[in-house]
Amino acid sequence: MSQFESDGERIYTLWDKYAREVDTEGLLSLYAPDARLETPVIPAILGTDTGILQGHAELRHFFDEGARRRPNELVRWHREPNRFFFDGNRLVWEYPREAPDGSQIELVEVMDLKDGLIQHHRIYWGWFGIQGLIESALKKQENA
Repeated sequence: MSQFESDGERIYTLWDKYAREVDTEGLLSLYAPDARLETPVIPAILGTDTGILQGHAELRHFFDEGARRRPNELVRWHREPNRFFFDGNRLVWEYPREAPDGSQIELVEVMDLKDGLIQHHRIYWGWFGIQGLIESALKKQENA
């Protein structure tokens, strides 16, 4: 018997663990080979015109590049333990802005699972995190 009661609980637990540990291969093991990831940080990190990546090769590049840019003082990985929603297909949880040690980039993770793997992953940012992305983009423009 698995230590997890559902695929949702397994992904919820392992995704956070692998992200914190900067374990690209661990993260990729949770995604279907043709999985899609959407987040506004993709253009900021990769310099692309779109916030969408598809497939393990593109995800690997993004995860590796994101790891290379750590640490980020506003990424604290605070979330309420075991506070997630899973309906058998869609998994959702939040990293809230208010963390015990101050503000963090606030995110809502939304994942559609199929056959126990992430098929489509969307990361929604709140006002605090988006403000940081805008400031970063403006600095890049000034230095260009």
